[in-house]
Amino acid sequence: MKVLISEAQLSERIHALGAELTAHYAAVDEPLVLVGVLRGSFVFMADLARAMDCPLEVDFMSASSYGDGTVSSGDVKLKTDLQKPIEGRHVLVVEDIVDTGHTLAKLRSILEARQPASLRFVSLLDKPSRRENGEAADWIGFTIEDHFVVGYGLDEAGLNRNVPYVGVKTND
Repeated sequence: MKVLISEAQLSERIHALGAELTAHYAAVDEPLVLVGVLRGSFVFMADLARAMDCPLEVDFMSASSYGDGTVSSGDVKLKTDLQKPIEGRHVLVVEDIVDTGHTLAKLRSILEARQPASLRFVSLLDKPSRRENGEAADWIGFTIEDHFVVGYGLDEAGLNRNVPYVGVKTND
C-alpha cells in the first residue's frame, strides 16, 4: 500500500480543523452534538473531538452505499439512527469521505427534517472529481484524487481500518 496522507499530515490537519471548529462554535452556549457516520469516521472523529476545545456530546449514525464493494451504488441506506433528538441543537456531522455526495445528501435531508439549530458537515477526505450532486462538506481535511483509499478508519471490505495513515491500494 502506498501512503497518500501520512500520520504526521493527519495529525497536523486535524489539530488545525479542531481549532477552526472550536472558534466557529465558541458562541454556542450548549454542548455541540458531534455525529459520527459509522464506520469509517470513528478514528477521525475520536482525534477531531480531542482537538476541539468546546463542550460536546457524541452520537452516531450508520449509512452506506458501498456494501463490500469499492464503488458506490448510489443507493444510500440508513442502518443506525441517532440515540437522542437533535431539535434545536447545533449538530456537526463527521464523515470519513465525501465521494459521490449521495450519503451527505441523504443525511442532510434526514437531519434537517429534525430541525436542528444548525447543521454542518466536516469530512476528513473530499473527492470532488466523483461528485454526482452539488453536496459538499463545510470543512474538509484533505482533497484527494479519485483513488480507492484505505486506513485511518476507511476500509476495504471491512479490513485495514486500523492502518494509521491514509493509503492507496497498489498491485505490488
